[in-house]
Amino acid sequence: MWILEWLHWAADYLMSLNGSTQRTPCVYTHDESVDAGRREAKPSSKRQIKGFVDAYHINMNDFEPSDIDAYDSFESFFIRHHTPESRPIYEETDPTKAVVVADSRVVTYESVPKLRKLWVKGRNFSMAELTMDMELGDHFADSAVASFRLSPQDYHRYHSPVSGKIKLFRSIPGDYYQVDPVALRSDVDILTRNHREFVVINSEEFGDVLFVAIGATDVGTVQIHDRWQRPGAKISKGEELGKFQFGGSSIIVAFDQNRIQFDQDLIDMSNQEVQVSVEMGMSLGKSRKLKA
Repeated sequence: MWILEWLHWAADYLMSLNGSTQRTPCVYTHDESVDAGRREAKPSSKRQIKGFVDAYHINMNDFEPSDIDAYDSFESFFIRHHTPESRPIYEETDPTKAVVVADSRVVTYESVPKLRKLWVKGRNFSMAELTMDMELGDHFADSAVASFRLSPQDYHRYHSPVSGKIKLFRSIPGDYYQVDPVALRSDVDILTRNHREFVVINSEEFGDVLFVAIGATDVGTVQIHDRWQRPGAKISKGEELGKFQFGGSSIIVAFDQNRIQFDQDLIDMSNQEVQVSVEMGMSLGKSRKLKA
């Protein structure tokens, strides 16, 4: 399966270089994605691991276990854990600094309208459609947004960008369209059609922070861990929130208006419509003080 996924990704990448946005995104039903996941959970799928590691030049010293023979299936390899020292948390004890939530490629925009203008081109994309909640949609309608895209070779666990308390959890069923630069710029509302789960984290420094994990090609599971599905649970910056399985995926993180200053290098590249390759735990931005 990973070979097909790599071919999809490579084709999309080449098309994005050529500026093409005409390709119709591929869609996978939930049952198809779950079936793919079952195949990757079989012991026979273990044979795929070495070829995958070699093809993507994955440094297994960043993971535990580092020995590929220790994984009993491709699924167990896909959701592998980082070693703590391989992904240090930026300014871990400073709650005014937000961090990157996943190994991925990211764009950051200071408002939803700017995100729509430069990056997400779906006909009906809005925060209300993303959350299927008019009240949340109104709250985050003009929020600052970071959009993270994960490819198959990436570490597929995701982490909290800030410290705070869980305010809300929801799970929304949906499809599994590809999430890539070409698909995001098509007329199909990828992010609001795919299966997704989200939490709202209330942070003293950043206000309300919306974290949406969105499934994509062959993702059989979008799973925010049970402990974070309960309102009032305390979470620390960099703490693991959940995981994806079996393919590419995407994350949207939205901050209350005027509560975050994204790092300038991320803003500059995003304004040029260029994704920045980042690792979990790196700096994302800092909180802004509320005006008196």
